[in-house]
Amino acid sequence: MVPPFAFATAAGILFGRGQSSAAAGRVAELGRRVLLVYGRDAGRAVWLADALAGQGCAVTGFSVPREPDVALIEEGVDTAGDAQAVVALGGGAVMDAGKAIAGLVPATRPLLDHLEVVGRGLPLDNPPLPFVAIPTTAGTGAEATRNAVIGVPEHRRKVSLRDARMLPRLAIVDPALTDGCPRAVTLASGLDAITQVIEPYVCTRANPLTDALCRDAIPRGLAALRRLMENGGAEPHSTGNVRNDPAARDDMALVSLCGGLALANAGLGAVHGLAGPLGGLTGAPHGAICGALLPHVLGANRRAATDPSTIERLDQIARWIGAAFDTPHASMPEAARALADWSHRAGLPALSALGVGPEAQAAAAEAAAGSSSMKANPAALTASDLRRIMEDAG
Repeated sequence: MVPPFAFATAAGILFGRGQSSAAAGRVAELGRRVLLVYGRDAGRAVWLADALAGQGCAVTGFSVPREPDVALIEEGVDTAGDAQAVVALGGGAVMDAGKAIAGLVPATRPLLDHLEVVGRGLPLDNPPLPFVAIPTTAGTGAEATRNAVIGVPEHRRKVSLRDARMLPRLAIVDPALTDGCPRAVTLASGLDAITQVIEPYVCTRANPLTDALCRDAIPRGLAALRRLMENGGAEPHSTGNVRNDPAARDDMALVSLCGGLALANAGLGAVHGLAGPLGGLTGAPHGAICGALLPHVLGANRRAATDPSTIERLDQIARWIGAAFDTPHASMPEAARALADWSHRAGLPALSALGVGPEAQAAAAEAAAGSSSMKANPAALTASDLRRIMEDAG
């Protein structure tokens, strides 16, 4: 018997190389006064700003040079003014910022009223502005989710602004925009993407549609990321770009999109339950935290799992990891060790190198218990289990 479930996503998705050429025309259909949100380097968005101007749009730019916090989002809302549409071109931080700004421009309440955990968690009181997401990294899947992660420095937390209406009006996933992505970003964002198809596959709210997405995406992502890291030409721990591999970039962009679709409709787990607090406490990059935690969360979940179907799913993940990293028929301990060892050889820092010390670990273990991600974790993990995970990843 198939259990009841719901599935929601962006109103439209364009995937494939060259699809970004349609962006300006599609945005112009949504409004002529456009807020264009981009990363630190405004030069990377000039092509889109020019194309929008060519469509008769009045374009206001807004830079997101860091992972978004309350002050940055409030500045973005002020900058948006009377914008009729918002388009975000960049990585996960840019996607989250653009999505939050689009949601808050029409809102009458302050941002904190809408934030989970540290605020009142209220739904938006007005529909968001139309939002178009154009990712330039393959990692967060934020182009297909209904929340934006925002740092709240006074609480030392990263929490979500969440509303079903925050799903993008259009997601344009053009893998060509990820070509030439630096090695460290490719690795961290790629491990985040893989985490975001593994956690929905084993979480307590998995459903047949998210299962179908994740079963294809998990082995695809593991193979593509290994290919990018090992055949890219840049040395481990270097800041150089990896050599272009269009097929692998395409695969990772698809995996990232599938992760966004899956997590928005199933949930996540302990990796993200810990990553949110750790990011707020230390400012360490989200993808790198997830990559460091993933093998050890998998091991902890396999030790704690009691449901036979959950155990089978975790064992299947172990086999997929084993196949990707030359450990065929691996058990979870072997697979987790292979993934952790490979990730660190490829240049992923340990938690301690990301600034995560014992104090942050203790605070994160306590804070994770109340996170929305932890509620869907497939096994009951104690605070002691969570501290062991972080110690093993350190």
